[in-house]
Parts: sequence; C-alpha cells; structure tokens
Amino acid sequence: MELDYSRIDPELLPGLEAFPALEITRDNVVALRNAMLANRAEPVDLPITREAKDIPSEDGAVPIIIYRKSERAHQPAVLWIHGGGYLLGSAEDDRARRIAHELDCTVVSVDYRLAPEHPFPAGLNDCLAAYQWMQASGEALGINASRVAIGGASAGGGLAAGLALKLRDLGEPLPALQLLLYPMIDNLHDTPSGQYSNHPVWPQATSFAAWEMYLDGTPGLEASIYAAATRAHDLKGSPPAYLCVGTEDLFYDEDVQYAARLSQAGVPCELAVFPGLYHGADSFMFEAKVSQRLHRSLINALRDALEG
Repeated sequence: MELDYSRIDPELLPGLEAFPALEITRDNVVALRNAMLANRAEPVDLPITREAKDIPSEDGAVPIIIYRKSERAHQPAVLWIHGGGYLLGSAEDDRARRIAHELDCTVVSVDYRLAPEHPFPAGLNDCLAAYQWMQASGEALGINASRVAIGGASAGGGLAAGLALKLRDLGEPLPALQLLLYPMIDNLHDTPSGQYSNHPVWPQATSFAAWEMYLDGTPGLEASIYAAATRAHDLKGSPPAYLCVGTEDLFYDEDVQYAARLSQAGVPCELAVFPGLYHGADSFMFEAKVSQRLHRSLINALRDALEG
C-alpha cells in the first residue's frame, strides 16, 4: 500500500525533497551518523546556558547536556531524550533548548548509547540513570525533584514511554508527565497506518530495520515492554501522559491506540492529532503553521504539568 501524498499539509511538501526518506542498514548506520554530524545546522540561538558533563551509572559514565535559562531556585525540570530511531541523534537538540527557554526550566538532555553497537536495554539504562541522578541531585542541581517530566520525540518518545513503565514497576518516584511526541513504541506496525510502504522521512522498511538493530533480533510479540511500550498488557499506574502524532505518520494508529489504552487504564492522557503532518516534519519545518500548533500544544502541556 502507498500513502496518498495529497493528504500532506501543503506547507510541509518542500520538506519531502529537502529531507528524503531514510534508508538505514547495519552497513550504513555509521556513515549516516557521520553525514548528519557534518551537515548539522547551527543550534537555535536562544539566551540559555549549556553545560556538558558526565554522570555515573552502573554501566559507566553517561554524557548529558544541561540547558537552563536562569538560576531561579527550585525550578521544574525535564529529562529530554532525543530521537533518531534508536540509532542516530545526540543530546544537542533544539527542542530541548526551546523548552528550557520558554518554560524557564532545567532541561537535562541525555546522550544515551545507540544501537546497533548498544542494543536494548543500554539506551534505556542510560535514561534511567539520568532520571535517578536528577532525583538524587535536586538540591545541587537547583531543581524541584517532585516537578520533573520525561519526554522525547520519535525514538526518544519510545524511550520515555519505556522509562515511564520501568519507573512504575521499580516503584521509583514517577515523573509529573511523560511527553510522547509521535513516539516509536510498536515493533510490529500491525495497524492500518503501519501498512503503507512510502511514508516520508521514516518509511516502513527503515523502521523495521531500526527495530531489528535496537532489539538485536525480531522478538515479535515477546519484545520487552520497556523497549516497545505497546507490548505492555497493563498500563495502570503509569504517569500522566501527553501524546501527539500526525495523521501522515507511520506511527499514527499505534500512537492513537496507545493513548486510548492509557486513558482506558485510568491514566490521564492528552492526545493531540495534527492533520497533514508526517514524521518529524515539525522539527525541520518549524515555521509551518501546523508545526507551530504542535509546539504550542506540547509547551502548554508541559507548563501545566510542571507548574501545577
């Protein structure tokens, strides 16, 4: 099946040529990372500070970047988890910068280990270590440890969803919000939107390849719930959630279904669906009206959760 591109928001059509669909294999993933690094745009210019450091974990040091607008005491915080299909990306993330600036909060962006060199659960363990460090270092970091959200986009959203379940099951303090931006949470894509082969940016074949590398195989329904959150049978007791996705995203149906399941389990969950939006378009077509609506929506959700 092929997606009808006439459904895509007209403002986002130029992105189809500027950012063609990714084709990722075990053989080219390193070259893709290097190409993305070489062509990375200058970070958005905002009046915030940036501090890079390593934090300890059972698996060794975890690099993080701390973004902050001010030194106000006891400010809320966000653990930000970048996207990239569990294979690409870094903690140098414009969304993290914008959140820190617009909400005057501390954003800890984690440079978790990437597959295929470090398959699940390496990346999740790094995110867990960063969250636990934030909880333990609230006073030194100048944050209110009871007002911490976790969030990410795409694979970062998938890691946030897995981390939320892990924290629940460990009996750890739960975040004020799990912010899931078009999260990558289903290794099977057994949904109507998952059947199209030509989704922009992140097509079906690429997604299956990424899942195989992240899971180091194809466990199907037996995949860990902390890797593919849709495999969880019981979502009760999860932290409150905000989830957004575009109608032209490979993940559309699985994300909408996950939001519905959270609500059915008694978890407060806000779902925002954006017509005509394909995967990740808001991040590189930020000035488009639909991208601006998405940004305002997630900022409002975070503000409400963090400021109570």
